[in-house]
Amino acid sequence: MRLQKILAFSVLAGALSAQQVTPPGAQPAPVNTQPTGEKLAPYYPTPETIVERMLELGELKSGEKMFDLGSGDGRIVIMAARKYHADATGVELDPDLVQSSAAKIKQLGLQKTAHIIHGDILKQNYSSANLITVYLLPESNIKVRPVLDATLKKGARIVAHDFEIGGWTPIKTVTIPDDGEGRSHTLFLYIH
Repeated sequence: MRLQKILAFSVLAGALSAQQVTPPGAQPAPVNTQPTGEKLAPYYPTPETIVERMLELGELKSGEKMFDLGSGDGRIVIMAARKYHADATGVELDPDLVQSSAAKIKQLGLQKTAHIIHGDILKQNYSSANLITVYLLPESNIKVRPVLDATLKKGARIVAHDFEIGGWTPIKTVTIPDDGEGRSHTLFLYIH
């Protein structure tokens, strides 16, 4: 009986050591958790007055799902969740911006309705979106367009800040001559 227990233990120990990937005492191989992707625009924060105008133009309603592509410090996501009571998600590639926006969301207690995805905006599924906001360069908007065409549901709204989405025709264009800091802005509203 004792011999059977020793044999059973030996078999079990052999099976467990066969599953071990890292030799004892060695450091495990680092796992690459950093998303890869192309940076589509420099970080340039949208003034709060323009954030509000973007969400107003997009007619964001309570409970709707919205995405901000290239969410930077999370200000659009935060306002969408806080003021409009939307289910707001930002997508951001820069790890420092992801960390600071997630910290701000936590500080404000908005974790149930405001989220930041650390990832490439070209590799996301936006099929649940009622509203998309973007502040990207013109060539970046052209790169994003096929992803939106492939995933957005009919009737989804898109608000682009300062730069049109090439190949699409806006249903409304709003020019804001002064954001309070002396800078003008143009917003473009599209319906998918």
